[in-house]
Amino acid sequence: MSDTTAPNIEAAEGVRTLTLSKAINEGLRRALQDDDKVVLMGEDIGELGGVFRVTDGLKAEFGAKRVIDTPLAEAGIIGTAVGLAYRGYRPVCEIQFDGFIYPGFDQIVTQVAKLHARTSGDVRMPITIRVPFGGGIGSVEHHSESPEAYFAHTAGLRVVACSNPQDAYSMLREAVASDDPVLFFEPKRRYWMKGEVDLDAEPDLTMGSARVLTNGTDVTLVAYGPLVPTALDAAAAAADDGVSVEVIDVRSLQPVDFATIEASVRVTGRLVITHEAQRFGGIGAEIASTITERCFEYLEAAPQRITGFDTPYPPAAFEEHFLPDLDRILDGIDRAMGRRNSLSGWRFEQ
Repeated sequence: MSDTTAPNIEAAEGVRTLTLSKAINEGLRRALQDDDKVVLMGEDIGELGGVFRVTDGLKAEFGAKRVIDTPLAEAGIIGTAVGLAYRGYRPVCEIQFDGFIYPGFDQIVTQVAKLHARTSGDVRMPITIRVPFGGGIGSVEHHSESPEAYFAHTAGLRVVACSNPQDAYSMLREAVASDDPVLFFEPKRRYWMKGEVDLDAEPDLTMGSARVLTNGTDVTLVAYGPLVPTALDAAAAAADDGVSVEVIDVRSLQPVDFATIEASVRVTGRLVITHEAQRFGGIGAEIASTITERCFEYLEAAPQRITGFDTPYPPAAFEEHFLPDLDRILDGIDRAMGRRNSLSGWRFEQ
């Protein structure tokens, strides 16, 4: 099984073992150092360091004019960022929790996404919007949602999701340097996941590229964000049962690196996609549809989606039933392989 972060870099200078949240902190620090036009904005990101302490220490290092505590007003945060971008700044906005992004939705989809096209390319919106997303932390309503499909549907936005510390660091730096607006989704239940991060290495992939994490010949398993570690666990468990699974971290949700997924499915003939967001209208549906169009003659079975349920996110006591887990992903692999599964019942295999 291949490393989920980067090639062997143990001896390299600048390599540190960091949590995913600390890797984001280092990415923000480097962006602030590299460009004095980068400013951070968000609720409680300065004095407190953010509710997850992702921005801890940055206000003390760079000052209150570059690490700005804002009012509790997401529409105001995004609207102010638009004005700053007009004046040549590169705002990085933190949305405190995924479910709080909706008050800023109008600004994002009607202004941030469209101003470059509206001005015939004269105005760019180099705005990065950081969004802690997903469940698994036992939180209350509006704190565990997965709204990524809303923004992937909106032309003019780039949408990415990191899954490990090295990608969190590298992809965030690339997002901040991009002249396009980027929705940067951070899997909050993986904030404490540790991994090696090379702070000086050039990224081995652009943020728009998918990453093949394990090679396989029987099933292609696509995941992103918080479910990538679970997908890797599923691949290991499936291998014990004689099934070879190729795991792909899609990383970019808009645009999607379909070429990498397509190349894999042309070998395996089977596709399973998993994400925490609800099933209907999700990223998984778009991937399944596009790969079916491109690889129909190679498919040995219908693509399978293992997702959250089409209900509002449940109370914390029930979230373990809502979120896709190892057993549900393995069941999807069984369906793709034509093996006994939760839908077929306990019939004899041929």
